[in-house]
Amino acid sequence: MEYAIPKGLYDVLPVVSHEEDLWRLSTRWQYVEGIIRELARNYQCQEIRTPIFERTDLFLRGVGESTDIVTKEMYTFLDKGERFMTLRPEGTAPAMRAFVEKKLHTLSPIHKLFYIGPMFRYERPQAGRYRQHTQFGVEMVGSGIPEQDVEIIDMACEFYRRLGLKDLTVMVNTVGDKESRVAYKQALKDYFSSHLSSLSEESKIRYDKNVLRILDSKSPEDQEALTHAPTITEFLTPSAKHHFTTVCELLGDLELQWQINPRLVRGLDYYNHTVFEIASMHLGAQNALGGGGRYDGLIATLGGPNLPSVGFASGIERVLQAMHKQGVPFPTPPGPFVYFIGLGEKARRILMPLIARLRHADISVEIDLFGKKIQQSLQLADQSKATYALIIGEEEIQSQKAMLKEMATRQSIPLSLDGLFSELVELHNESKQKTGTI
Repeated sequence: MEYAIPKGLYDVLPVVSHEEDLWRLSTRWQYVEGIIRELARNYQCQEIRTPIFERTDLFLRGVGESTDIVTKEMYTFLDKGERFMTLRPEGTAPAMRAFVEKKLHTLSPIHKLFYIGPMFRYERPQAGRYRQHTQFGVEMVGSGIPEQDVEIIDMACEFYRRLGLKDLTVMVNTVGDKESRVAYKQALKDYFSSHLSSLSEESKIRYDKNVLRILDSKSPEDQEALTHAPTITEFLTPSAKHHFTTVCELLGDLELQWQINPRLVRGLDYYNHTVFEIASMHLGAQNALGGGGRYDGLIATLGGPNLPSVGFASGIERVLQAMHKQGVPFPTPPGPFVYFIGLGEKARRILMPLIARLRHADISVEIDLFGKKIQQSLQLADQSKATYALIIGEEEIQSQKAMLKEMATRQSIPLSLDGLFSELVELHNESKQKTGTI
């Protein structure tokens, strides 16, 4: 097809023809986004929106030059001013750039930010991994105490709980403070030096650039060496150990189901202290729903004050796919309050101003502008999940009366054409009081 969508992308649609594409339904996206905004209100997070592209230097400095994102996956281009720009591959660096540039730290000591938006990575397309993906992220700035780490982990878990997801694995680890990581990196260098010949080509590169990243390897060649690699807990400074121990104790107080994964390092260079990841057993190889951790030095790296920060992000596509695979129910989108069927030009002329007035009064209505066969139009009203259907044709215009049909019971209510607006508004208000759903 000449204008087919590029590889690694997808459309979100109002209807789909195959069950495996149900996660693409726009109503499902709207539902998840509604849960996100509710959650953000409960945790007192304020929305931030940043541009889709930024200067490339931001990601080189913020994400880390040795990360897969920077070395392999960024969409980078020269603009007309010969400046290197990059479509954002993740949300933390842009959010912190905005935080520094607009001097938000001068307005309040604590900031809790959230965003929902597209990210771009040139990856090998597969289930749950796309070249454009949508990310829900949270960044909390200003507090370096363990309680803040636990708050962000709790918020991530609560997000999935509210969506109805089950069988999740919550993995937690620490990458320590700077002093801990220096000692640990040296220990890893010493250990992997005797395994270099058997490591994957990628891990050989990571050995020189950032040996911690070898722990993140999924390559089969690396698995045996990783089994006996030292863990960071042996090299934590007393303060780093205290921080992580407190995080674990607080998580225990919340009665969350979690476990320590000593190999968890996450894929970005800016993390320190607590890191975590939440995975679903229903997603196969690409099973991570989201994760995050503490990144205390990032804001200073970007030219701002040295403020402690912690955050997490979740891919919406994987969340929706996990919900589908687990059979999580979605609420049925509400249909129109009234589905109007206008038979003929004269009827449509009467209905159009009425429909506009009802919509302006915050009442959802629809009209079949091509109504020819009443039975076919009523089937469309049924499909739309309408509460009522109202037919107006020559007979109704002549008598100045119409029958409002309740779709669930098929009962009819006689209405005067002159008083249609006020009667429908009154009926809508009564229904709203009874159900609270219309």
